[in-house]
Amino acid sequence: MKHDPIALRVPDEVAAIGEACRVVHVVLGELQARVAPGVTTAELDAHAEARLAELGAEPAFKGYHGFPACICISVNEEIVHGIPGPRKLQDGDLVSLDFGAVKDGWYGDAAITVSVGRPAPQAKRLIQVTAEALARGVAAARAGARIGDVGAAVQGCVEAQGFSVVRDFVGHGIGRALHEPPAVPNFGAPGTGILLRPGMVLAIEPMVTAGRPEVELLGDGWTAISADRSLCAHFEHTVAVTEAGPLVLGTGNTARNVA
Repeated sequence: MKHDPIALRVPDEVAAIGEACRVVHVVLGELQARVAPGVTTAELDAHAEARLAELGAEPAFKGYHGFPACICISVNEEIVHGIPGPRKLQDGDLVSLDFGAVKDGWYGDAAITVSVGRPAPQAKRLIQVTAEALARGVAAARAGARIGDVGAAVQGCVEAQGFSVVRDFVGHGIGRALHEPPAVPNFGAPGTGILLRPGMVLAIEPMVTAGRPEVELLGDGWTAISADRSLCAHFEHTVAVTEAGPLVLGTGNTARNVA
């Protein structure tokens, strides 16, 4: 079986991807501040698209395989790929914001999960555990390690807290396209999979449920939900593998401070 080659980016290319990621993080920060009871998911999407234009970038998701919006907004039992619309956010909702941008032909991608108002104890813990799982996955993305080390770090963190890693969706390489090789699962065995080399750029994105890992697809053909309707959280960073260690693009953070 023939496999697509994995791009090894030179520093200038990593910096260009970082510029796209910087835009993503700026907009995600603004969206997080706008999440409030009564706000519709369509209003958040409209803000994201307007800000992209002001920042000299384009949406990475809109039109991708027909996706109709600029940002994926998934609420409560929705895991990923939620389509913005007239839904009004309510106090206590858990909202995952998955967002990508294209700037000067380079892609950036990140995701955060936030609560509307004060979260219930389980929702708060789910957010904390998923963010920590991302931090551990990023820390494992070191030159000389393997893809399985990243997945094992995420899986171990999540399952130790009694939550489940979604297996139907995985992270990915990123650069000139939104999805490039390699696939980056959030589960796996240490020491397995491809070797991580300096210049690889990976989107690491744990998707975690408070219950079982199985998913269902809604009738819109996009929105994936937990099959048992348990709460879900999603965090993502675009990470460069460097000789000096993992670098979270768009934030300037190393693996020591990524949450």
